[in-house]
Amino acid sequence: MTTGTVITFYSYKGGVGRSFTLANVAVLLARWGYRVLTIDWDLEAPGLHHYFRSVTSEEPEGGVIDLAYDFLSGAEGPRPHAVRIDVEGNTLALLAAGRDDDSYTARVQRIDWEDLYRRGFATFLERCREQWTEDYDFVLIDSRTGISDIAGICTAQLPDRLAIVFTANEQNLKDVVNVVRRADDARDRLPYDRPRHLVLPILSRLDNRVEYERAERWQRKCAEVVAPLFGNWLVKTVPEDLALRHLTIPYVSYWSFGEQLSVLEELVPSADQISFALETVAAVLAQQFDRTDLLADNRDAYVASARDRRREFALDLLVSSPRSALRTADQLIEELRVLGVAVERSSSGDPEILDRTSELAEHLCLVVDGGLSRWQVTEAERFLRHTIGPDSGQRRLFCVLIDGTDPQNLPGFLRDLRHLVFQPGTRPTGVARELHDLITGTSAGEVDPGLEALRNAASALRAVPDGMPSAGRLSLVEQTVRGMSTALDDSDLAALRDLSVDLDVLSKSHSSGGRFTLSDGLLTDIHTLLDRIDRRIDASTN
Repeated sequence: MTTGTVITFYSYKGGVGRSFTLANVAVLLARWGYRVLTIDWDLEAPGLHHYFRSVTSEEPEGGVIDLAYDFLSGAEGPRPHAVRIDVEGNTLALLAAGRDDDSYTARVQRIDWEDLYRRGFATFLERCREQWTEDYDFVLIDSRTGISDIAGICTAQLPDRLAIVFTANEQNLKDVVNVVRRADDARDRLPYDRPRHLVLPILSRLDNRVEYERAERWQRKCAEVVAPLFGNWLVKTVPEDLALRHLTIPYVSYWSFGEQLSVLEELVPSADQISFALETVAAVLAQQFDRTDLLADNRDAYVASARDRRREFALDLLVSSPRSALRTADQLIEELRVLGVAVERSSSGDPEILDRTSELAEHLCLVVDGGLSRWQVTEAERFLRHTIGPDSGQRRLFCVLIDGTDPQNLPGFLRDLRHLVFQPGTRPTGVARELHDLITGTSAGEVDPGLEALRNAASALRAVPDGMPSAGRLSLVEQTVRGMSTALDDSDLAALRDLSVDLDVLSKSHSSGGRFTLSDGLLTDIHTLLDRIDRRIDASTN
């Protein structure tokens, strides 16, 4: 069974934005679908609850300090002291330091940590850890600063990972690497199987908006000092300086007042906003410190991969097509829906839809007729900025060509894709099956010819326009619909299939317009026949 990851946020000095970083990262991870528990282990100066006060369902009645009292009273494991945090309906909880009242300080001071450990508190904490990692994907611990027994619990015994938060000054840089070395030495002495730490260095509160040159010098100096912390996880081709730039949280005066959750206000942050950097930190944690070469190449794609790993999309696929291929795209959508794919057509030309394309569907399919429209180029580029690529096994971009389209005329990012091709004069059944298999990783199987004939007939009937360009064509439509009804009566599915093709051809739009509208009687015949066919399809598939 997969267990959660415990990450301690630690700083050698106070005032570096450690709790701010943890709280915002916790909200991001929860927003992305991960189950998150935050723990305030800074018992002498607790403050994590202040960040969550506006979104906490109730005031904490207990917390970390109560774990010690639970143990002294004989409890086998942690009692339920965590409270739910109401952030966008996701699983996020806070285990505060303790109840925020006048008795808190005295209760903390009565705890003798050395005596607790002599009595077996370490084993009790292991049971707590097991429970937390079973219930949550990420457990984020806010540790007190400096060197102490409590800091040792948070940096040596409990975590799988360390996030070291520091600022650009000598006091912070002096001991930042040694703290990690001491934590690893302490872990080696524990009777538990813990690997050496993976450490995420986070340079916080760097003001590069005014004193740019000084900020650059300190940025490079910080990267040189913390370079050893990248040694066991950063891809060798990625420079430590570049990695630390991605992990630098800028100083923004607006967020220095009070305890605030910037990620609740900056929902789609730009590169100069503080939440942009917080997203990067959260993504490294969500990616388990992996794939850092992608972070160096395409930060947006890296963050999107972490964000989308747990995301539930409204649609499996969004189909984008130019006006010249709308009918073909609609037929493809109908076939995909029959196969159980949740799919819609993109409303190309609508800026609001463009803004939501990368969020609306897991995958994007471009129907290309001759060449890519300007809109489709923009749509595809935006999608790719928020995904990983065609071979990642996650979000994917598909390209379907109308017959006669030369792949060599496509933009470079599409030429290397595998192209599916519509066959002229036939419904896109085969293409739909291929897309289904690529999206789901399973085969749609062979479709019964009779069932396929029924589906084609239903599609052709739904595509009949409200008007025809001539009285002669309208008459042919009437005859074809009557013929289809007779074929269904006789169960002559071969004739039904042929007549469906005829109806498709008759329904294609022409420049002469549709002045001759369908009579109420013909519309009724079409709806009646369509209802009969749909019932026959349901009977065949259930």
